[in-house]
Amino acid sequence: MNIQFDDKNLRAEVVGKANGLTRSEIDGSQAKALRALKSFRKQSEQGLYGFPHLPFQEAVIRAVGRYAAEQSGRYDTVCVVGIGGSALGSWALDCGIRGPHPVQGEFTAQHPRLVILDNVDPSFTAQALASMDARQTLVVVIAKSGGTAETVATFLIVREWMEQTLGRRKAAVRITAVTTEGKGDLFALAQAEKYRTFGIPENVGGRFSVLTPVGLVPAALAGINIRKLTRGAARMTHLCWQADLEQNIALRAALYYWLILTRKDKTIHVAFPYSNHLWGTAFWFRQLWAESLGKAHDRKGAIVNAGQTPVAALGTTDQHSQAQLYIEGPNDKVFTFWAVGRFSTAGKIPSRRVGQPAFDALAGQSLAKLIDAERRATAAALAEAGRPNCTVTLDRVDEEHLGAFLQMMEFQAAFMGELLDINAFDQPGVELGKNFTYGLMGREGFEKYRRQFRAYEKKRAAAK
Repeated sequence: MNIQFDDKNLRAEVVGKANGLTRSEIDGSQAKALRALKSFRKQSEQGLYGFPHLPFQEAVIRAVGRYAAEQSGRYDTVCVVGIGGSALGSWALDCGIRGPHPVQGEFTAQHPRLVILDNVDPSFTAQALASMDARQTLVVVIAKSGGTAETVATFLIVREWMEQTLGRRKAAVRITAVTTEGKGDLFALAQAEKYRTFGIPENVGGRFSVLTPVGLVPAALAGINIRKLTRGAARMTHLCWQADLEQNIALRAALYYWLILTRKDKTIHVAFPYSNHLWGTAFWFRQLWAESLGKAHDRKGAIVNAGQTPVAALGTTDQHSQAQLYIEGPNDKVFTFWAVGRFSTAGKIPSRRVGQPAFDALAGQSLAKLIDAERRATAAALAEAGRPNCTVTLDRVDEEHLGAFLQMMEFQAAFMGELLDINAFDQPGVELGKNFTYGLMGREGFEKYRRQFRAYEKKRAAAK
């Protein structure tokens, strides 16, 4: 496993002092970074935050592997019902290892397709059901709280669809629930209906849960090697506890991102993968960075409105849709390119010339060379315009590298939380919207939120 972090285009020598980091700024903040490392490690060892321990939970990894082996060859579709952290990790893993939809190749009972229902768009849900055969489908419903409205509503539709074809008992055998053990409505339903269940540790939040059964169960069912996935994450975890910033690229990157945010006011972070296989990971990263760092208060209770808005851009595609803004628009962004050292194929361009300069210049070369040149050229163009950027390079996109990469970014988010002195593991800002929804849908116990929503509507009506 080999992942590299190139920070040179974040430096003042390359992009200027107004936008880049000076050596004195970096050196003067290293002690703070080491304090962040020490603080987070202490909290992790106390059991407050569990994601660093996930790659080492052998019993869980074995149980998921056995379950996937039992189901192998029985279904051609795995339908995941979840939202947010309960779905984005599955997409990142499936897209990363098997490729982006819809160009994943032929699906088989040993390597079934993954259909992820992560929204309550009724047309989307109906079309998804129409594309599946209930007799060949295994359903995995995922909700840590056990009561997420979107997941519950979609699951009720999917369950009824299954039961109409198979009957209640046969449908129940084809449903697996991933939720917090011993609490929540989904767990209670799973017990009553005798669904197969896998637990989510209470000290692991949804956006950090890709290496719990939340991500491992769908991945293993799809034929992804979760042993290699967790092995890569374990190796990265070891590196992320090191006090040497050259070895600990998660801590070094977090320090640089913190400096670029707080000293250079770069409030937008563009994740720029130059690989379609990493496109799902970019969307997973958006949730990780947004929910972890977007906080109104610091740990002392002071109002800080912290955060760095994550944006996903795809290279080379978005060079032709967003680069104009990035190079000449507001200089409020930092860019992280995600590069791949070795693609699964070079994409050889035919060598036959056609007598036209634009065509003949590329004859005999490769798409791998072109995408690398495009990335390096875009990084240079940004740097020349004084736009700070950096590059993370994965030697290749396989289970071991992807597991390591996801774990690295989770550590980055945790370290950034320490540097910003905020709680990177809660999300109080999303709760009011959820409670309004429960009130509007008539859920018992949420009447006051319905009344509060009505008061809000009166304010809207009074606005001229």
